[in-house]
Amino acid sequence: MSFLSTPTECSLAGIGVLVTRATHQAATLCRLIHARDGVPLRFPTVEIQDPEEPERVSAQLARLSDYDIAIFISPNAVLWGIKLAPEQTLPAGVALAAVGRRTAQTLAESGYPVDVVPDSSFDSEGLLETPELKEVAGKRILILRGNGGRELLGEVLVERGATVDYAEVYQRACPSVDPAPLLYRWRDDVDVVTVTSNILLDNLFTLLGEAGRPLLQQTPVIVVCDRMRQHARALGCGEVYLARGADEQQLLEAICVWASNR
Repeated sequence: MSFLSTPTECSLAGIGVLVTRATHQAATLCRLIHARDGVPLRFPTVEIQDPEEPERVSAQLARLSDYDIAIFISPNAVLWGIKLAPEQTLPAGVALAAVGRRTAQTLAESGYPVDVVPDSSFDSEGLLETPELKEVAGKRILILRGNGGRELLGEVLVERGATVDYAEVYQRACPSVDPAPLLYRWRDDVDVVTVTSNILLDNLFTLLGEAGRPLLQQTPVIVVCDRMRQHARALGCGEVYLARGADEQQLLEAICVWASNR
């Protein structure tokens, strides 16, 4: 299904929404769901941790002013990048780029206006379509990300003549959690699942195990980009819906439209 459209009215009365975001990022979406009389079910499928060598990353960020552009891949890249930067401050004179709206909002809330953000497709492909990243020959670019991120963005920028380095400012880890209570009540409580990255979806399948795989495959899943939609289908998810983006309002919009049409 393509982008969901906003319903005129939205009631999520009694609808259980599984929220898989990290604990420190789930509160706003859960609050919005609850405000529509829905039932947010927190089940974080990722933990965000400091990098293995924070001192080395801090030394790398101390040279951030040597770069023309700093690209932040996610809100966590912003939070941990600022945390590890000298005096927890980003230098002036470096253009700041964000892959999506939530990342741009996190930068703005931290006191840093964003110079480059996609207009519609909030992923690496969308960022590469911005005018600022089409003409980058001779520029130095630092990509702030977690461990094991996609290589597409850096590869294309290098093809366009830029010098690209990476700063892995945080690590993603799969939480250690007992899924039994969730699996026990799944059929009664979980009506729809929200996931905002392939890593979260992969971890959810891992955490639920073989017993939970068919339950997840039979439950509607809301994702935030076409790449995720394809991945979810490859994992056997039967109903996959595409939201307009990964920020909380866009996810709520997708949940509301799914609920109004189910």
